[in-house]
Amino acid sequence: MRITTKGQVTIPCDVREKMGFTPHSEIEFVIEGNTVYLCKKEGTGARGKKLVERMRGRATVRMSTDEIMALTRGED
Repeated sequence: MRITTKGQVTIPCDVREKMGFTPHSEIEFVIEGNTVYLCKKEGTGARGKKLVERMRGRATVRMSTDEIMALTRGED
């Protein structure tokens, strides 16, 4: 693997999957002596939680839960 002129490297797919690195994951570099560790940053919150926070309050139609459930079930 080579570092690009921009200082970038590609993390192999099998490593990303094993470590749970998904797009927009926050990572950190830990240096110990002559070794650099790539770690998933702790305490940044779950991806789902961030998505819910971003979507909260964006609904444009005022419906009750019962109305939504009836609509999704095809009830009149």
